Amino acid sequence: MSQIVLSARIAGIGFWCRGLPSWDAALAHAQGGNLPADAPNKPSPQLLAPNERRRAPETVAVALEVALAACSAAQRDPRTLPSVFTSTHGDLAITDYMCRQLADDPAGISPIRFHNSVHNAAAGYWTIGAETHAPATALSAFHGSFAQGLLEALTQLATDTDELLLVGYDSQSTGPLGRVSHSQGLLGGALVLTTQGDGPLLRISVGTGGQDRAPAGRLEHHAAGNAMAPMLPLFDALASGAAQCHLDAGNGAQLHVEIVR
Repeated sequence: MSQIVLSARIAGIGFWCRGLPSWDAALAHAQGGNLPADAPNKPSPQLLAPNERRRAPETVAVALEVALAACSAAQRDPRTLPSVFTSTHGDLAITDYMCRQLADDPAGISPIRFHNSVHNAAAGYWTIGAETHAPATALSAFHGSFAQGLLEALTQLATDTDELLLVGYDSQSTGPLGRVSHSQGLLGGALVLTTQGDGPLLRISVGTGGQDRAPAGRLEHHAAGNAMAPMLPLFDALASGAAQCHLDAGNGAQLHVEIVR
């Protein structure tokens, strides 16, 4: 048996993947199959100065894009929000580069790429760009990364804060690592979660599998190859008006999410 342990309301949503560069675009696709004709190929996070925006790796760009979009939708000042950033792999393209460079020419490693290789790079860019001193958490739990990020966010809301930003993201894998940890495209999603307000209420139950899983929605089909795709049942449910979904929490565990509107 599972037990409801945590809850929160959604004050704002951010979303970006190739072909669906906003939550409005994702809603239109989830509800009617529409795809915008002029979607950009990469995000352009406005929190960063133009030079930094050009240099930022895709993982940082998509994470900051959806984080700011969620804050804007919630009408919250990013400087006030603690945050949880979750990614299955971090930036596998940079990890692949680092491994190849260490094998071929260790002294030639790019300081900028080394700087961006840490798993909390996106969280660090966010705190700098948003000019916030609020706590930022970065975590990874393989296929359960988003579910564990949601669990961490709701735990913080239940203990020491009233509002919080949750961001999940992953990018394309490459090289030998790509054959071991496969990921396609670029995907990011963000939620501003709060203990009060009138947004959709999430009630979270922790279980050990056995629940019937709903058929994949349009968002899950669209970005199924990305390592952060396990978050998409929640975004499909929010877009379609479904009352519940299940999220892979890793090691046979599941989060059952009830959505009350």
